[in-house]
Amino acid sequence: MKYAFISDIHGNAVALEAVLEHIKKQEVDKIIVLGDICYRGPEPKKSLELVRSLQTEVVKGNADEWIVRGVKSGEVPEDVLELMNKERAWAFTQLEPSDTDYLQGLPHSIQLDLEKVKVSVFHATPDSLFDIILPNEEDEIIEKSLMTTEAQVYIYGHIHVPYIRFLKGKIVINTGSVGLPFDGLSKASYAIVECNAGNIKTSIERVTYDKERVIELYKEVGYPNAEMMSNIIYHGKR
Repeated sequence: MKYAFISDIHGNAVALEAVLEHIKKQEVDKIIVLGDICYRGPEPKKSLELVRSLQTEVVKGNADEWIVRGVKSGEVPEDVLELMNKERAWAFTQLEPSDTDYLQGLPHSIQLDLEKVKVSVFHATPDSLFDIILPNEEDEIIEKSLMTTEAQVYIYGHIHVPYIRFLKGKIVINTGSVGLPFDGLSKASYAIVECNAGNIKTSIERVTYDKERVIELYKEVGYPNAEMMSNIIYHGKR
């Protein structure tokens, strides 16, 4: 079985379409979505429609939670709280009540069995939508934060920095971000896990998409924070 894991689309439907087209060529059996579907991009509705059309398992991200109920004090630096809620309010107006109901009802984690390989899937950690676990964390932090369920592979998103790490006979994977990469490479990112007769093959895939079109869309739709978000899209980092 070959699975693709995509996360952190952030309303960038242009990047998502490019990734889905790339996945088709990889002969993937199934796509799993790790959250942050709509918020901070110019096409929240289209991004959600594309995800829902996959008819697959989707876990909730912090940005999905924000779409439903807004960004609260203490969740982001106070100097950007007002702006981020303006962005959230804009995205909220682009969606239908059925869309926000869908986001609200998403699970925080799922467990998969890929050819007898147990895979734990979540957005940030199994217990939090907001905790940040970086690639260079100490082994003890990785174990305590991410490896809290019995599995052989742990897959998450949230930090927008893809990596694969091997720890005590287990595999930890961050998918990176489809729509808003932060690692300085302005290409969409996703992960593939292939399991066959107990063997495991993993990879991080990077996909080129039309960044200029996304930047145009931020302006066309009157996005509240178009300049900053366009810079992130162009440079692939904050």
